[in-house]
Amino acid sequence: MADTALPAPLRSPLTDAADRLAAATRASQGAVRLAELPFLAQIDVRLDAKGAAADAVGLALGLQLPLEPNTVVRAGELTALWLGPDEWLVVGPPGSQQDLQSRIRGAAGEEPVSVTDVSAQRTTLLVAGPAARDLLAHGCPLDLHPRTFEPGRCAQTTLARAQIVLVARDEPRAGFWVLVRSSFAGYLTDWLLDAAAEWTA
Repeated sequence: MADTALPAPLRSPLTDAADRLAAATRASQGAVRLAELPFLAQIDVRLDAKGAAADAVGLALGLQLPLEPNTVVRAGELTALWLGPDEWLVVGPPGSQQDLQSRIRGAAGEEPVSVTDVSAQRTTLLVAGPAARDLLAHGCPLDLHPRTFEPGRCAQTTLARAQIVLVARDEPRAGFWVLVRSSFAGYLTDWLLDAAAEWTA
């Protein structure tokens, strides 16, 4: 007899924090916007940046993999983050993992390439609003001044001692993505809410 049980619905690491994040956003009266962006597809890609596969993968995805350290390239719903000389993180809409992996592997052909779905490893927090940089600066060792960490930049760093990938989004008023391991997401959310009290009190 066939198994007719419905699959359990996906549950993000911060499902229980959604109301608190929304309340802090409202209380800040526009100074800070906090939210989880759950289930984004995240594909780790490793290949020779100077090889034929890099260009072929870029064509298949509709965006060139960034070659300048700590930069971001965005096209439509896809974003590629430079993580190292031969490593990128391709971020796409929820549910696009299999399609992205197939496109990357197909484009690489016989060229050596590593394609790993790390979507379940991390979740993404949105930190936006006029006070976003000041809020993040409370716990991040990077110089987040716009002249130094401008839109279109990314970095592997720490926030409140938790390892993260920080992305300065290049859309107007889009703020930052904070990609954090799922196991640290609750802790980091509590820290952000506590740090945001300066604007929500």
